[in-house]
Amino acid sequence: MKIIRGIELKPGSQEEVLPDFSEDFPYIASRVELDRYIGGSAPWHWHKEVELFYVEQGTVEYNSPGGKTLFPAGSGGFVNSNVLHMTRVGSKSNVTALLHLFDPVLISGSKGSRIDQKYVLPLTSASQMEIFRLSPEVPAHSHLLEMLKGSFSLDEKSYDYELHLRTILSEMWCKLLDTARPLIDSGIRSMHSDRVNDKIKAMLIFIHEHYADKITVAKIAGAAFISERECFRLFRNCLNTSPAEYILEYRMQRACYMLAGTDEPVTLICQLCGLGSSSYFGKVFRERMGCTPMEYRRKMAE
Repeated sequence: MKIIRGIELKPGSQEEVLPDFSEDFPYIASRVELDRYIGGSAPWHWHKEVELFYVEQGTVEYNSPGGKTLFPAGSGGFVNSNVLHMTRVGSKSNVTALLHLFDPVLISGSKGSRIDQKYVLPLTSASQMEIFRLSPEVPAHSHLLEMLKGSFSLDEKSYDYELHLRTILSEMWCKLLDTARPLIDSGIRSMHSDRVNDKIKAMLIFIHEHYADKITVAKIAGAAFISERECFRLFRNCLNTSPAEYILEYRMQRACYMLAGTDEPVTLICQLCGLGSSSYFGKVFRERMGCTPMEYRRKMAE
């Protein structure tokens, strides 16, 4: 199991790079130490693969265009394919989670197969299943959570590891489908279509490519071919923030990465991140991080 303390995004995209992910067995298991991430959060991203996770310690906050969900220790959840989401620590204690990330074809065998149509597509095509919470307080969830927790104990070096893993993932998938069936059959649809998600992705990609420059709302909206009014509405309704606040947050995140991973002087970092003067950078950094840039650099070095 790989230990993860940060994520990497593909250039020109918000798609997450999945290390050690191979086409001949499209699956990886990881232990995510979210409290060790820069800024205690993973930026908005997405992946074609589905995600089944179990929270070991602390509380994880998942955000998607559909809203915010908290996952305390002992709970778990499902993140659907291609869902734009971000995570951050939801508690001050150590925050760790165990993740299965895999292509649903691992279960279906092939796209369009009977298994794909009967068991996989009902989940992956359900817009109301962006992020699904499994709670130990819900009787119907408790057995699935026990299976999920135990599934990470498989011996990766055993001869039949892949077969056992696929069997367990298939069993959990069936139970997840049964558990979510009332929601899927309810007819309630997500208010956020694929088209809306594509617009949001286009705007975030533009910001991430031009964060060091002067960015206007008009330019952000233009990247998605929408009006400025629509831009403000999508940021408010889907990301619970404003374009200006998101730009500042992303610039601060990039500054944190540079402080922790390079020896560049603070004056240069604030310029490279589009944060203006060093005095303004220091003021904003202290307000958000609770320390000065140099104190943060020393803390991360330790």
